[in-house]
Amino acid sequence: MQGEDLSREPSLLIFAGWLIDGTGTPAESCVIAEVQAGHFSSIQPAANLDSLKAANRPFLDLSHCTVLPVLSDCHVHLAWSGTTDRSQRDLQFHQPRGPAGAAISGNLERHLAHGILAVRDGGDSGNHALRFKQTHPRNPYVPVCIRAAGTVWHKPGRYGSILGPALPAGKTLADCLRSASPGADHVKIVNSGLNSLAVFGRQTPPQFEYVELRDAVNTAARAGMPVMVHANGVRAVREAIEAGCRSIEHGYFMGRENLEYLAERRVYWVPTAYSMKAYVRGLDAGTIEQETARRNYDHQVEQLAHARAMGVPIALGTDAGGFGIHHGSSCIEELRVLVEAGFPVEEALACAASRSARLLGLQNEIGRIIRGMPASFVVVRGGISSLPGSLESPAMIFVRGERVPLTRYVTPGSAFHR
Repeated sequence: MQGEDLSREPSLLIFAGWLIDGTGTPAESCVIAEVQAGHFSSIQPAANLDSLKAANRPFLDLSHCTVLPVLSDCHVHLAWSGTTDRSQRDLQFHQPRGPAGAAISGNLERHLAHGILAVRDGGDSGNHALRFKQTHPRNPYVPVCIRAAGTVWHKPGRYGSILGPALPAGKTLADCLRSASPGADHVKIVNSGLNSLAVFGRQTPPQFEYVELRDAVNTAARAGMPVMVHANGVRAVREAIEAGCRSIEHGYFMGRENLEYLAERRVYWVPTAYSMKAYVRGLDAGTIEQETARRNYDHQVEQLAHARAMGVPIALGTDAGGFGIHHGSSCIEELRVLVEAGFPVEEALACAASRSARLLGLQNEIGRIIRGMPASFVVVRGGISSLPGSLESPAMIFVRGERVPLTRYVTPGSAFHR
């Protein structure tokens, strides 16, 4: 905004019954936000609503609504759906290069319909999300920013085939990253296994030796790409932090020392805690698997409570596309997990707003409602107590001062996608 003269631009006055600025500070009531040239030019306490209405200026009365920044989901799989049908999941995991575009378009609509304007994709075996980003111009009706990984690597014989190829014989992880997918925004590395649904707390060893992981992270850094690392368990998380990764994905059973280390190093944690609750809801009642998922979930909530007390940078990610984790709506569920862990709703929203935007490199575009920022925001009905549930059906969404039509859940393959 430096150097721009907005004084002659037409402005819009917005009266917000409640405003959450996205930084984690408590909500304010009765606020006037002024928008000029697609940016917030001022934000101040409201004087008199009647006098504003009589001022004969463009005016939006949101006195019965809450205004908050647009959100980000820092861990999704755009090529997959949240179906719990295992045969359908297998088809999605191994689908050929062509058919994923319509599904990705539909999933982006679902994110937008819940106030999410940016997503970070964690990969798929066909590299569908990256290819979609490269071949589909940003749709003005679904203006969701995609941050996409290139090829996702894992160790031969270990978990990760649904995300990408195993490391070729005779090649190091750094070797493979030197020929990383052109146009990728970040690197995704799988450095542990999945959480067991049979044995509570079972940890798998890291997939890569520390030196190999460190060299790979340094190689990615030289190419200007941050690294997100799938890591569960004490050792896998510790070595990922020490190797210089930008974010720990999942981080189940990492332990308090690693939480302290995350806080000290300012490494982001993307906890994806709702994924375990989705298993609890989707698995057969009374089974060992359901009970283990419940215990995994409870443990992750405990870790979140400790992380908040320690000041760990937490960015919201849902693992949308995973078992029972639906695009868009799962953000609300993840926010509820944070609230359950002791986060005030404003702080929980900060994890999905300013903190997630910073992780995605979008901190000057989205995530905060402050003077000078682009006027990209969500309007939900009711006050603070209605959140996060009111995000299920936002009243309005604005992007750079322009209202976006909410085309909710258009059928993939319809004229909207042609």
